[in-house]
Amino acid sequence: MKSLFNKYIDTYKGIAREIWFLSIVTFINRAGAMVIPFLSLYLINQKGFTLPQVGWIMTFYGFGSLVGNLIGGKLTDIIGYYKTIVLSLFTGGLGFIGIQFLDTFYSICFGMFVLMIAVDIYRPAIFVAADAYSINNNVTRNIGLIRLAINLGFSIGPVIGGILIARVSYSSIFWVDGITCILASFLLIALLKPKKKKNEEMPVIQVKEGISPYRNPAFLLFFLVMIINAIAFIQYFSTVPIYYKQIHGLSEDTIGSILFLNGIMIVFLEMPLIAWVERLGMSKITATILGIVFLALSFIILNFSSLFSVLIIGMVLMTIGEMIGSPFSNALALKMAPKGRKGSYMGLYSMSFSISHIIGHNAGMNAIHYFDFDLTWYGMFFILIVAAVIILYLPNLMKKQQL
Repeated sequence: MKSLFNKYIDTYKGIAREIWFLSIVTFINRAGAMVIPFLSLYLINQKGFTLPQVGWIMTFYGFGSLVGNLIGGKLTDIIGYYKTIVLSLFTGGLGFIGIQFLDTFYSICFGMFVLMIAVDIYRPAIFVAADAYSINNNVTRNIGLIRLAINLGFSIGPVIGGILIARVSYSSIFWVDGITCILASFLLIALLKPKKKKNEEMPVIQVKEGISPYRNPAFLLFFLVMIINAIAFIQYFSTVPIYYKQIHGLSEDTIGSILFLNGIMIVFLEMPLIAWVERLGMSKITATILGIVFLALSFIILNFSSLFSVLIIGMVLMTIGEMIGSPFSNALALKMAPKGRKGSYMGLYSMSFSISHIIGHNAGMNAIHYFDFDLTWYGMFFILIVAAVIILYLPNLMKKQQL
């Protein structure tokens, strides 16, 4: 037991102090992230919108995320990741507080669009920060630690959110989410000062090497796979909670507890799992494929039985896929990004998640409205298997481009 504990602790050694600071701030930010998992339920139960209307609201959510990632990538290359992260945390906090006061369909669509611009300029910046403070090429573990902070906060957030909804009101989660974002921005300023990347002099003019991500065939293929993967993954934050409530009759606090399982698994298992995969010598591409396959299995198993235990197994499979696929796909995107263009590459990489919000929520809501949950889960399984097959062509393209 002591040996296992020591091995677990060893996975965190060699990570720069700055990454720990960023992780602390990220944890505080994500601990308040209780709006997103309950957003679809809030829009249906409190605002009275139909499933197709909720799908369109989530589409505007995705458009805002897309624009936010575009702006975030550019801002990161121009003003740096530090200022970009602070700006995102502060303005995003104000946005979460304000969105609760909107009532009409069109005002909420617009409000979600603006909110997600503020929230998602954060994404490219945090990935570049993970690379900037890399020691001995440990960028994957840096990403793993930041993801651990995200998921530790996220594991606590839905539980607290479910309790607040059940015992106070839906409105309370918007206040808590907004205030924690603002507090995180001030904490980042207090803990972490802007710093040059180690062993590099800051040039007066940033030198860009290689080609734009929009002209890189290998990266565009990878981008397509990430869109497909994310379309399926985000169902766990829109259609799956509805499935839990409408088909299995679960309450909001029980739904929060299932989401807690996802976060707590990542907290305790992701870093050791990353270290184990690295010791096996598994390539980043292979790890990404494995993550996609586990996510596919998490959907197909939901059709096997109506037992509550199947929901738990599905969440476990999804979490394993996320723990393997996400950090290694992030690291793969950074590896493919040439010097001076990392912000743009990570901006496009993050846009895959944004595009999935534009397509995925709307498609998922309409699929369960016009067909049913079972056919929707079969569909998610199928598109993920297609994605796993497509990415098999990536090594040849990378070899041709000498990436």
